[in-house]
Amino acid sequence: MNHYQQLLNVQTTGKSLQKITNKVQAVVAESGIKTGLCTVFLRHTSASLLIQENADPDVLKDLSNFFAKLVPEDGKSYIHSAEGPDDMPAHIRTALTKTSEQIPIANGKLLLGTWQGIYVWEHRQRGHHREVVIHVSGNNL
Repeated sequence: MNHYQQLLNVQTTGKSLQKITNKVQAVVAESGIKTGLCTVFLRHTSASLLIQENADPDVLKDLSNFFAKLVPEDGKSYIHSAEGPDDMPAHIRTALTKTSEQIPIANGKLLLGTWQGIYVWEHRQRGHHREVVIHVSGNNL
């Protein structure tokens, strides 16, 4: 079994979902692995990874609106506020979602569904530099 790893730097623009599917697929192609598994891991506690609808942007808007209601940024509901009123809500949103995803690989391509995309979900109000570790393992056959 072969392994390949690469660090992907993502600059977010504040609270939003940023699609990284093509960047992850490029790492898989560069790995030369034809059959295996791709692990995507976000090295942060106030942003998350998401596999979600990639065709209708209203889905992403609805998700964002739902989480805004579920975890409010009212500045008074949380004890932890060291980095501002969006800090603790961002940590809660990350705890409710994921910081890693695993996607099978066949014929050197991610086996995502037709309407699936991979997103970094920034939960903070301002943009941040985020690091995503891509680990690909499998066979070159």
